Amino acid sequence: MSVKAGDERRRQILDHARGTGHIGVTELADRLAVASETVRRDLKVLEDHGLIRRTHGGAYPVESAGFESSMDRRAGSLVAEKHRIAEAAVAALGDAETVFVDEGYTPQLIAERLAVVERPLTVVTSSLAAAGSLAANSRHTTILLGGRVRGRTMGIVDHWATSMLTGLVIDLAVLGANGLSREHGLTTPDPAVAAVKQTAARVSRRRMFVGVHTKFGVASFCRFAEIADFELLVTDSGLPAYEAHRYSVMGPQVVRV
Repeated sequence: MSVKAGDERRRQILDHARGTGHIGVTELADRLAVASETVRRDLKVLEDHGLIRRTHGGAYPVESAGFESSMDRRAGSLVAEKHRIAEAAVAALGDAETVFVDEGYTPQLIAERLAVVERPLTVVTSSLAAAGSLAANSRHTTILLGGRVRGRTMGIVDHWATSMLTGLVIDLAVLGANGLSREHGLTTPDPAVAAVKQTAARVSRRRMFVGVHTKFGVASFCRFAEIADFELLVTDSGLPAYEAHRYSVMGPQVVRV
């Protein structure tokens, strides 16, 4: 088979992965009418180029400067794990009175739980969805950053948002990422999103990462923080214990739920 045909097949595999969120080797072999071993070789090439991450029997797409999943897609993936992460994150608030809540589906779940916390909180957020959940609690003060709204995530970005954050001192920042790795720290595809996250991390006394295990070992386009900047990484039990230990030696506690 020609190199061109192989490139076209891998393009189809990548498009399918980005459309569905996860792909299986057997399904791809049937769809493309090729051997499973051919699919595995294609997945290896795509992984070597940082476009996918292989799993047992399949793969999922890595978010990059050219691709970012929608909130609808995130809301349908590893949902039980994200709910457990949200519960653990709220349990780890400690004595924080002011909290930054990031954009993203898992932070949105955290905001829904913060909305029913009985003690008063001041919550700053870059997420329209999170602000809507929090504003219903009259005990809380909810501050929504101003700026441009990203249609894909309903997150607020650009210099208006970072300017508001610069004038604050926040007890705890609850931050997501599209990827985090020991080599490249915490990353996200969009420079404007990275600027908001970076500023929130800088003005906060404590920082907590929240995200599913598929984020680990992944590097996206823009770095906004280092692993050592965080006191806590909250993820699900899909992250192997030995991998959790490799991150914990860099400084943060790793909680697997």
